[in-house]
Amino acid sequence: MLNKLKNHIDNQLGFLKESRLLIAVSGGIDSVVLAHLCHKLNLDVALAHCNFNLRGKESDADEDFVVELADGLNLEVFVQRFDTEKYAKDNKRSVQMAARELRYDWFEELAEQLKFDYILTAHHADDNLETFLINFTRGTGLEGLTGIPSINGKFVRPLLPFSSHYIHKYAKENKIKWRDDSSNKSVKYLRNKLRHEVVPILKEINPSLLQSFQTTIDNLKDSKDIIEDKISDLIRDGVIKLTPTGFQMDISLIKKQSNPKAYLYRLLNENGFTEWENIADLLDAQPGKFIQSNGWRLIKDREYLLLSPIMEEDSSVEILVEEGANKAETPFGTLLLTATDIPSDNTSNIIYVDKDLLKFPLEIRKKQEGDVFFPLGMDGKKKKLSKYFKDEKFSLLDKENAWLLCSGNNIVWVIGSRADHRFRLTENTKNILKIELNKH
Repeated sequence: MLNKLKNHIDNQLGFLKESRLLIAVSGGIDSVVLAHLCHKLNLDVALAHCNFNLRGKESDADEDFVVELADGLNLEVFVQRFDTEKYAKDNKRSVQMAARELRYDWFEELAEQLKFDYILTAHHADDNLETFLINFTRGTGLEGLTGIPSINGKFVRPLLPFSSHYIHKYAKENKIKWRDDSSNKSVKYLRNKLRHEVVPILKEINPSLLQSFQTTIDNLKDSKDIIEDKISDLIRDGVIKLTPTGFQMDISLIKKQSNPKAYLYRLLNENGFTEWENIADLLDAQPGKFIQSNGWRLIKDREYLLLSPIMEEDSSVEILVEEGANKAETPFGTLLLTATDIPSDNTSNIIYVDKDLLKFPLEIRKKQEGDVFFPLGMDGKKKKLSKYFKDEKFSLLDKENAWLLCSGNNIVWVIGSRADHRFRLTENTKNILKIELNKH
């Protein structure tokens, strides 16, 4: 096994040989064997152990074992204790999910602080199969059926090509000791139920199950690569574009595809959406209809679907600009205020106003019910702000993110769009104020 792992690292994970590595070690056979193998391969490694305090003295014994293992291999070891049950309760997580979050967060923090390049975990071929089956039973897309990634950011799984049987065989042949976690025997957890009751039956049906499974995974990954290439083509062709507030997707281009629902799934599956029939219905829905996931909102807006993160925002936020101030910091950028004698034409981001008509302090705020506006260029005609937004084809997101510069109760500027006629420069203007938006 040592030689096979060496060949695997040489051919697929060569960067590990030049890196500082942190091995996640529970004390179980898989992580202990990984530690021994990496030590024999003279990789630059240290050990990290999480004590979740879930099994009393057994948890403490696991910690002692890992410390002794590190001492025996002459390796540095880091240990962190957690009150996992309290974390689970406070954050409304299952104990399993809480333990997962705690350990991965700590591993990443430790790697960042102590400059480890990668974190090694001991996931193997049987773990990969179990993960596939878990995702399969819960319902998933192609990404859930391609198994555990060998490399995922800082996390690397060098034992993925090896079976649990092969790892046990190596441990026994080399008289390696390890700790057995009693909770791994309980079938109340789905992974353990699959491990102890389902996978043995599958292996009885097909003794070469793991090899067949790996072939299936390889085929699925090849198919995924083809799909990702197609999605990249769509992005290049403009079906999805970055906007200041998120992303916009061209409905007409999506509807030209052979299966619009499938393409929407590929474009949106990482944003937490699950109601795919309703999402497909958005293509023909009335403008303004939307669907939300936990962190994102998808809105139908005329020719586009608009995707934006959901952010809690206080619409009552107001920013005051005192007389004499030369700038104002805002959530959307910086307003620069400069006296000038040489005005130019107004643009979307620069306006020139008659300073003597302003009532200070100026106020920067969001729209309010009943706001009216006298758009510059319309000969002083009054228009409801909502009607202006409609005529200018503001999307729902544009409306929500619109900010106004106001003098008293009067709008001076729909910032980034148009100034108000009432504050325009005339032949009687004596003091000109240039107001410029520098966007973030």
